Amino acid sequence: MAKNWQEDRARDHIEKKIKDVNTVTVVDYMRDAALENISVNKAYRVHAAHVYADIVNLDDMLNVTDVEGETCHKRTLRFLNLHYRAAYRAIQGADAKRVDFHNQRLHAIVAKPYGEESEAMRVHRAVALAQLLINVLAQTGDDDEHIPNAKVRVGIDTGEALAVNNGRNGNREPLFLGDPANHAAKLSAAGTATGIYLTNQARAAIGLDEVDAPATTRLAADEIKTSQDEAALEITAESVVNNWRKDLEAHPIGAFEFSRPTPPLKNLDIAALTPGNSRRFEGVSTYADLDNFTQYVSDNMDDNPEDVVRVLHVLRAELDRVLTSDFEGRKIRYIGDCLHGLSFEGTSCTTDEEESVSTAVLCAGALRSSFNLAIEMLGDEGIAVSGLGLQIGFEFGPMTATRLGMQGDRVRCSVSRGVRRSEAEQGRCGDGETAIGPNAYDSGTQAVRDLFGSKRKIADLDYDTAVDALAENNDKTAKAARAAAFAVASPAVARAADTVVKPYARRP
Repeated sequence: MAKNWQEDRARDHIEKKIKDVNTVTVVDYMRDAALENISVNKAYRVHAAHVYADIVNLDDMLNVTDVEGETCHKRTLRFLNLHYRAAYRAIQGADAKRVDFHNQRLHAIVAKPYGEESEAMRVHRAVALAQLLINVLAQTGDDDEHIPNAKVRVGIDTGEALAVNNGRNGNREPLFLGDPANHAAKLSAAGTATGIYLTNQARAAIGLDEVDAPATTRLAADEIKTSQDEAALEITAESVVNNWRKDLEAHPIGAFEFSRPTPPLKNLDIAALTPGNSRRFEGVSTYADLDNFTQYVSDNMDDNPEDVVRVLHVLRAELDRVLTSDFEGRKIRYIGDCLHGLSFEGTSCTTDEEESVSTAVLCAGALRSSFNLAIEMLGDEGIAVSGLGLQIGFEFGPMTATRLGMQGDRVRCSVSRGVRRSEAEQGRCGDGETAIGPNAYDSGTQAVRDLFGSKRKIADLDYDTAVDALAENNDKTAKAARAAAFAVASPAVARAADTVVKPYARRP
């Protein structure tokens, strides 16, 4: 049956998700409380220093060959896996908490020592951890496999954030909402120059002067040394690397082996993936990001944090449903307030490029229609939703899906040039825009190219707009989706047409 979006299905699901968070509890973080299994209607206020570390030479690995074949994917995934396992040991040894690994980016927090009065020490420990990561990852390449050392850029901020649930079932991990996580992430992603970069808030916490451009002001060696002396971490880069090498000997990563998934992709069992049981296929990567959500969190953090939890839960759950249920794609992960998913159309042997791209366009329109409907329904419940938008970017090309890291603590990973480009396409969107990558644009039908135009970007693309524009330009995927929707609706239409309203007849 053709894939399509229907308002009634979306409305029913959104109503259920609103009920999930009818009552929300926000509490202060208690010492050593577990953050991995937070219920959907609860959040913790956590004071911590946030560390984002970006591997800035990831794209060098993806572009090691002219053709994006298995060789560059295997090398890139091994590159990430080696560094994930080393970073895992560094974070554990520094008594910090890993929040997330997403491809080239690590997010960790330093929450100890507890209490607002200990903020300076947390920032010192964050700086010491950052330098430890840089030193460790500079030694964890593999010359035999042509795997380079990682070049690392770190952003750090400090303050209060909300910790909420960021997954379901076996994929639960905390997500931190608020300025410190967002500002640290922006610093780490602000360029390719390596080093450690602090926000002015973090600089002030450890007595450093404010600077005009934190994103280009790298900590000096003596400033790092001061933090290392204050933090007095009990672990060294040498000990981390030695333990990492021993672990590799005892538990080798093994060769990455790819097989092709059978559609629908929604049935892909990600929990079963390992380096030796990875997937690779031609498909579409989609990023759907909640626009202006960081400002929304800031505006509501003090007086209305419950609505932050409600809005995030409802919107992300509905976006996930559209991708996986309506269009039979696969959610890879939530990245903060962003959904990353994969999809493809075809068989177990081949991908239908045109159908995959057309279906992705319809899915993008459906994501926006569901977002608009959810915003309307949340507002009707008296829940604050002002200023929020949705940015969507997608690209077609070779895709991967696997899990990396330590056995028993593996993280989901999908990395390729197309994944990187889909994230960049989302990043070039303004409020309410959808962007299509160059490969998807070229691989799609003429109807797709006409819809997006030469700039490969369109504003306010909802489902009805997408399906009508493509179907009227002879896109077979859109025509099938419209016909399927009509077939579902036609029995009700027919029944209404057959119903005769008899006039009231007065008794004789």
